[in-house]
Amino acid sequence: MCVVAHPDDECYGFGGALALAADRGIKTYVVCLTDGQAAANRGSAQSGAELGAMRRAEFAASCKVLGVTEHELLDYQDGQLENVPTIAATELLVERMRRFKPHVVMTFGSDGGMNSHADHMMVSFWATAAFHWAGRPKRFPEMGSPHQTERLFHLTTDFFLPDRPPPQPIPWTVALDIRSVSGRKLEAFKQHHSQAPLMEKTKSVFDRFGATEFYTLIAATDPQPAGQMSDLFEGM
Repeated sequence: MCVVAHPDDECYGFGGALALAADRGIKTYVVCLTDGQAAANRGSAQSGAELGAMRRAEFAASCKVLGVTEHELLDYQDGQLENVPTIAATELLVERMRRFKPHVVMTFGSDGGMNSHADHMMVSFWATAAFHWAGRPKRFPEMGSPHQTERLFHLTTDFFLPDRPPPQPIPWTVALDIRSVSGRKLEAFKQHHSQAPLMEKTKSVFDRFGATEFYTLIAATDPQPAGQMSDLFEGM
C-alpha cells in the first residue's frame, strides 16, 4: 500500500517499487489524498475543478501503466493538508489499511521529499500513525477488524534537486534497483500530460540518478537491527 499526496507522486517517487511489485504478482493499492488542483503546471485547464478532473484521469492512467491493482483519490484540498485534523485523516487511512490488509506500507519521509512539500510531510505523519494504529483494537474500532502491517518504509533520496533548498533526508536501508522497470516508470509519468513541463525540467536529473529508488525501514513487527536490503519484501 502506497500513500501519497498528489497525482504523479505515485510514479515520480514510488513508480519503480510499484512496477516491480506488479511484476511479481503482488497486489498494490495507491491512496492519493488530493487531486492536485494547486499545481503550478495546469495544462489546458481553465479552473481548479477542471485541473482536478484532468489530474484524476492522469492518475488512473499512470496507475494502469504501473500495474497497480487498486487506486483511490480522496477529496482533500491540494496545498492545504497541514490544516486537516490529524485524527480525521489518519482514521481514513486506518480503515483502508484494515480493508486492504497490506504486508508493506510505503509513503514519503518526514522531510517532505526532495521538494520538502508540506503536503508530503503531512501524508507521512498520517500514514505512519495509521500503520501503528491499524493493528490496535482500541483505535477506531468502528473502522473494521485490526490489521498489523509487517513493514513501514519511508521514501528517501541520495541526491537533491538543483533548484530547490535541500531537505534533510533519512539515511536509507533499501537501495532498490529499478532499471528493469525504469521505462515503465517514465511512461507512467508521461500519462500526467498536465505536468509535462515538470517532466522536462527534471529529465536530466532522473536520467542521471533514476536507476535506484531509496527507502528506509521505519518500523517492523519484529525487533531487528538496522541493516541494508535490496528488496522491500526481503525475508518475507
